[in-house]
Amino acid sequence: MTEIAVPDGSWTFNGEMLRVVPGGDKNVHELRKVLGEVAVPLEAIATCAFEPGRKGGQLRLRLRYGADPLSDLVAGSLAAPADPYRLAVPKERAGAAQYFADEVRDTLEINQTPSGPCEHYLLPGPAIPVSATAGDGTAIFDGERVRLEWTGFASTEKERAGSQEFPLAELVGVEWKPQSGLGYGTLRFRLKGDGPGASPQKDPHCVSWGIQRFGGATALVGAAVLARLPREQPEELEPAASVGDAHDAVLRRLAELGELHRSGVLTEEEFAAAKQAMIRRL
Repeated sequence: MTEIAVPDGSWTFNGEMLRVVPGGDKNVHELRKVLGEVAVPLEAIATCAFEPGRKGGQLRLRLRYGADPLSDLVAGSLAAPADPYRLAVPKERAGAAQYFADEVRDTLEINQTPSGPCEHYLLPGPAIPVSATAGDGTAIFDGERVRLEWTGFASTEKERAGSQEFPLAELVGVEWKPQSGLGYGTLRFRLKGDGPGASPQKDPHCVSWGIQRFGGATALVGAAVLARLPREQPEELEPAASVGDAHDAVLRRLAELGELHRSGVLTEEEFAAAKQAMIRRL
């Protein structure tokens, strides 16, 4: 068994499972504290690396696309200190961190673990019930329905609409983005029959924030919902849609894959494999 423990948390690897535990330090991000311990099976791991820095560096775990609903939802937008798959390592533990990363990579190679996209989630996602407050609202998910309750920062449009509640069966998607520049961070839920969404401040299906970079633990609510939505299968789209609609759906998916590749979520190998699979749909 290989282990590294630092103030930011501890990682333990036994050759089959990598356990990620957040540290008890007051500087550990809220998202990681709420998420708690994460058990990552070997087959969900794409790679592990130690990235040296001026004051030490960080251990970084990259998961296969489609293995973890949280990773898929944030699409590479969670950076330290909110990312549960990064561990800040002080300078004096850099050697131990490098050894840990080497052990994980060697095990992946010996077991010839695939690195391409997964057809099914290998991690269950955040535990439920889960809730988070950021900016203009609180999002709550109990496993069956989502509820949005507004704070004093909500717009007049959201206050008039009142608290929102919708069952999981009515949801077709969930989106999460961090706050960036002058833009708002958002946790948006897509319902059947929805048209183009209004601005984040006015959309009653969206919690938005303008100060917190990562919106507290909002990504965990989105990931818990995503984990329980049906995985989209291109084959299922064709009978209900025209050839042109199916063609457009594949092109949109290719654009999404390109964005994931540019943001670093997909490696060159993963991107190539996923792109070829989608191109065959054309």
